[in-house]
Amino acid sequence: MGEVIKQRFLSLDVLRGLTVALMIVVNNPGSWSTIYAPFKHAAWAGFTITDLVFPTFLFVIGNAMSFSMGKYEAQGNQAFFRKVIKRTLLIFLIGTFMVAFPFVYRGEGGFFLKDFSQIRIMGVLQRIALCYFFGSLILHYLNVKKAIILSVVILLGYWLILWYFGDHPDPYSLKNNAVLKVDLFLLPEQNLWRGFGMPFDPEGILSTLPAIVNVVAGYVAGVFVQKSGNTLRTVLRLVVAGIIILGIAKLWSFNFPIIKGLWTSTFVLYSTGWDLVLLGALIFIIEIAGLKKWTYVFQAFGRNPLFIFVLSGLVVMLMALFVVDGTPLKSWLYQTFYLSWLNDLNASLLYAISFTFIMWLIGYWMDIKKIYIKV
Repeated sequence: MGEVIKQRFLSLDVLRGLTVALMIVVNNPGSWSTIYAPFKHAAWAGFTITDLVFPTFLFVIGNAMSFSMGKYEAQGNQAFFRKVIKRTLLIFLIGTFMVAFPFVYRGEGGFFLKDFSQIRIMGVLQRIALCYFFGSLILHYLNVKKAIILSVVILLGYWLILWYFGDHPDPYSLKNNAVLKVDLFLLPEQNLWRGFGMPFDPEGILSTLPAIVNVVAGYVAGVFVQKSGNTLRTVLRLVVAGIIILGIAKLWSFNFPIIKGLWTSTFVLYSTGWDLVLLGALIFIIEIAGLKKWTYVFQAFGRNPLFIFVLSGLVVMLMALFVVDGTPLKSWLYQTFYLSWLNDLNASLLYAISFTFIMWLIGYWMDIKKIYIKV
C-alpha cells in the first residue's frame, strides 16, 4: 500500500510541478510586449495554455486534499477547522504581503514608500486561500456525490447571476459584468487590479465562487484514482470524462463564453476537462508505461510549490529596485544577455526559461537538503 500511495503522489507532484513551472514561465517574460501567443492569456473570451495554469493549480490542491482530508478529519472537528482556518489565513496574508512587497518603489530622486491604501486586495494567492477554505468545508460536510451536485448548482447559479445582473445586451463584457459591480460595491476602486486598462479584478470576489469547483473537481478526481487504481481503465475513464466535459463546455460557450477574467462556468468546465485528460496522460506515462526518469525535473517544483511561486514573485519585485547604468536590473539583464543576440520573441522566451531554471535550482537544492516548506 505504501508503494501505491508513493506512486500516486509522484503523478501529483509532477502535475503540480508542471503547473508551477509554467506559471513562472508565463509570469516572467523578458518583455511583456514580445510573447509567443501560447504564453499569453486570452485577451478576454477564449482559452490558451496559459489560461490553464491557475485553474490547474486549484485542481491540484483539490487532488492533494483527497489524500490529506481523511487524516485531518480523523483528528476531530476542532483540529480540522484549526488546520483549515490557519492555512487559509496564512495563504491570504502571504498574498497580501506579496502585493505590498517591497514596500517602496524607485522614482525620480530615490525610493518612496508605497501608498498602502491603494494596494490590491484580491489576487492569486488570496483566491487560492478562499477556494481552499470553502472547498474544505464542502468536502468536509458533503460526500462526493453531493459535492458534485452542489458544484453543478454553483456553476448554473453563477451563470444566472452574471446574466441577470450584468448589463445587457452584453452582460459578459469587461465593462458590463456583475463581477465588476460586486467588487465596486464591496471594495474601493483604487484597490482593484488595472491590468485591463480600467479597475477590474480577474480574481474578484464574486468570480471566486465558481473557482471553488476547480478544487472540488480535483478532489473528486483524486478519490476516483485512489479507488480505481493506476490502471489503463482508470486512464481511459479520466480521458473520456475529460473529453465529455470539454464538449459540454464548448457547447455551453455559445451562450456563456469561456472567459478567464470572469472565471465563467464554461471556463471551469473547460479547464477541468483538460486537467482530467492531462492527469490521465501522466498516470499512463508514469505509472503504466513506467517512464519516470524525466519526472524529477518537475518534482523539485512540486515539493515546494507555494514557496517557489512566492519566491519567484519576490525576486522580480526586488529586481525592480536596482539599476545598472541607469537601466532597471531586469531590463539590463534582458538587453545585455538575451536581446543582444536573439530576436524579440526568442529573447523574451529564453529569459523566462532561464529565470524558471534558477527557481528550479533552488527547488532542487531544497529537495536535496530535505527542506519542505508547507503552510
